[in-house]
Amino acid sequence: MKSGKIIKVSGPLVVAEGMEDANVYDVVEVSKDKLIGEVIEMRGDKASIQVYEETTGIGPGDDVYTTGAPLSVELGPGMIEEMFDGIQRPLEMLKDEAGDFLKRGVTVNPLNREKKWEFSPLAKVGDELVSGDVLGTVEETAVVTHKIMVPNGIKGKLKEIKSGSFTVVDTIAVLETENGDKELTMMQKWPVRRGRPFAKKIDPKEPLVTGQRVIDTFFPITKGGTAAIPGPFGSGKTVVQHQLAKWADAEIVVYVGCGERGNEMTDVLMEFPELIDPDTGESIMKRTVLIANTSNMPVAAREASIYTGITISEYFRDMGYSVAMMADSTSRWAEALREMSGRLEEMPGDEGYPAYLASRIAEFYERAGRVIVNGAEEREGALSVIGAVSPPGGDISEPVTQNTLRIVKIFWKLDYDLSYQRHFPAINWIDSYSLYQTKIDKYLDENLNDAFSANRKRATALLQEETGLLEVVRLVGRDTLSEKDQLKLDITKSIREDFLQQNAFHDVDTYCPLEKQYKMLDTILYFYDKSLEALDKGVYFSEIESLDVKERIARMKYVDNEKLEEIDSIKEEIDNSLKDLEIGGAEIDA
Repeated sequence: MKSGKIIKVSGPLVVAEGMEDANVYDVVEVSKDKLIGEVIEMRGDKASIQVYEETTGIGPGDDVYTTGAPLSVELGPGMIEEMFDGIQRPLEMLKDEAGDFLKRGVTVNPLNREKKWEFSPLAKVGDELVSGDVLGTVEETAVVTHKIMVPNGIKGKLKEIKSGSFTVVDTIAVLETENGDKELTMMQKWPVRRGRPFAKKIDPKEPLVTGQRVIDTFFPITKGGTAAIPGPFGSGKTVVQHQLAKWADAEIVVYVGCGERGNEMTDVLMEFPELIDPDTGESIMKRTVLIANTSNMPVAAREASIYTGITISEYFRDMGYSVAMMADSTSRWAEALREMSGRLEEMPGDEGYPAYLASRIAEFYERAGRVIVNGAEEREGALSVIGAVSPPGGDISEPVTQNTLRIVKIFWKLDYDLSYQRHFPAINWIDSYSLYQTKIDKYLDENLNDAFSANRKRATALLQEETGLLEVVRLVGRDTLSEKDQLKLDITKSIREDFLQQNAFHDVDTYCPLEKQYKMLDTILYFYDKSLEALDKGVYFSEIESLDVKERIARMKYVDNEKLEEIDSIKEEIDNSLKDLEIGGAEIDA
């Protein structure tokens, strides 16, 4: 290890001289406490280092040791159900090592070196293997089969492969390569700032079903898609992220708590183990990796946590899995960039953020996508990235939100007025959009019901018309509207309150399958169509408004997901109720 000397300390930024052997993004150990840092700028033999731990007590003259390797993560069995910090130190093992409060300079291996995993080989001796080919599998949890792959940049003939129980550092196979024999273990390392390679990117077309009606029906995301959730404080960003992490039909979920409050990660830790995945019947933690880098942890580590999370996500994508990564929130990451940029005395851009903010955000989101992964056998994997953005005061014209919206394909705008009215999820149905809409419409029309997209378009049009009608009501009152316009307002209220509004803490309403979403919206629109017919036959709107069947429509969301025939029966009750009104009206006329 080569060493240099510290000449300046400014918060998380340390400048050291005599570092001519170091490279940008190399990991270094700072002072006798061996604090972990990363070189972010080189000027001659002077290295600017961002330190991922508290720098109190460090001063000029202290030593800095270069490792010669970039900041990397260890990839292998043992990541699922684990909780890491921003630089992939397992918090449970840190607690065992140092107690309840993190001490500086304490390092433990990200993956457990003692635990043995049962390895089942799939490749055979004599097989010609390339990067990405599967050597064998490990049953990591009840729902995740961990595929052990040939590391990137290695190919050759399989000379030896073992079967049985091994640790992540034991040799499980020997590959005969051009440069001699290469021993392979179940673990591989990868630098976090470099995207993992793949064969080719393909068009995302299949929806990532989240169980949230406003998302799945109105603003859907694909497997391999990118979405942003900007919103002011208190508008429900974190709960939406939690809901997506709990119920999205991804096979692996990586949840990065980047700079958010510690109690939000505590909620995740308390809730997730108790929740049952509707697809597998197992605890949701059996497919989840958590990265906790909360607001009381060092600022610099926030930046690393985003890259650590997406590298782990890419690794599972390379196995052929559908992966969803939640980043809560990318604003905290951008603020860490801004702080380091200021300490480096770089020329500031808009609102003090560095000039390279847009390119950093683009580099991050572009690592998402649906891909054909490396390997002789064609496998498909998908990585969806959903980033929360916390604009100060809810001002979405600020640089982080604007630069994010230029890259992502989905905008779920959280509205403070809706959250104030206790309408959750507070996603604004007028301002939000999804650029995957056409693809998802086609997929759902073909695979669920050919009227799905038609219903969504009708509901969207009605909600847009409602905006104009409400302006009229504010000026001259509701009674001045025609009977049909009053009915329209009544139906849009039903769409908003009975369909779009969803209770994340209700046992049934927290998750709504696609079939139920279709039946609910179809029933509301069926009531609208039949009510229009009744109006044409002389029935008054006031009579329609007071029908008992409306209570059943309002309670559709609480119908058990296994008993959807109860929703089907509502249409019959609508027919009978309106028929009674028409008969009653005919008798009065007579």
